[in-house]
Amino acid sequence: MPELPEVETTVSGIKPWLENKKIKKINVYNSSLRWKIPEDLPKKYLNQKITAITRRAKYILLHLESKATIIIHLGMSGSLVINTDNKSLAKHDHFEMIMEDGTILRYNDPRRFGCVLDTQEVSEHKLLINLGPEPLTAEFTGKWLKTKAQNKTQAVKNFIMDGKIVVGVGNIYASEALFLAGINPNKSARKVSQSKYNVLAEMIKIVLSNAIKSGGTTLNDFVNAEGKPGYFAQKLKVYARTGEPCTSCGKAITQKTIGQRSTFYCTQCQK
Repeated sequence: MPELPEVETTVSGIKPWLENKKIKKINVYNSSLRWKIPEDLPKKYLNQKITAITRRAKYILLHLESKATIIIHLGMSGSLVINTDNKSLAKHDHFEMIMEDGTILRYNDPRRFGCVLDTQEVSEHKLLINLGPEPLTAEFTGKWLKTKAQNKTQAVKNFIMDGKIVVGVGNIYASEALFLAGINPNKSARKVSQSKYNVLAEMIKIVLSNAIKSGGTTLNDFVNAEGKPGYFAQKLKVYARTGEPCTSCGKAITQKTIGQRSTFYCTQCQK
């Protein structure tokens, strides 16, 4: 599914096309996403200017001049693509926003597990209010992780994927960061040392930053705002490399299910 780097890549891609432009028309072709698109949304924001586009966790936020915010989540397979040629609708195009200059933003989602919602108080919205810190900010540190892990018996991989602890560390990047930090993903969160958490916090920042620079990771469905794939998958150390040699020690990469998610790691390098 699109994770933080893919969402950040999408935000960067659509910003130049949409910011400071007015919404001319909104079309909903299938409102049955994870949560139904509000019936009044297509008419509610006509002629409203998009003043800014930001990201919070994996949510894309279109801030409007009325102080309202349209919230978009890409779900398991969603993508936002800019269309300047008025191309025909593609299969699974469920929502589109047409700007005053003719630019079209289309939301495509084969599995329909994403969402398009709106709110007047974005910081108080139920999907955002309890989120942890952003991983690429100074607020997110090894000390923060160790403090939150004091009574956590869950696997450290599940711990860092908890959005209340830190946002945006999804399955792919959790596996990669734990490998670089030398931590077994199945280790109890409370048993990870402060020094290891310091390294892990830094590795999370590095892995996510590098993925953003590469335009995200394309494993199945993800494409950026131009309809192109991301290329970080070419640089993955452990994820989806079951049986292949570890890039550090040469031992075969192991796959295990942790928290109902496929997890990849090296039993020799990660203790």
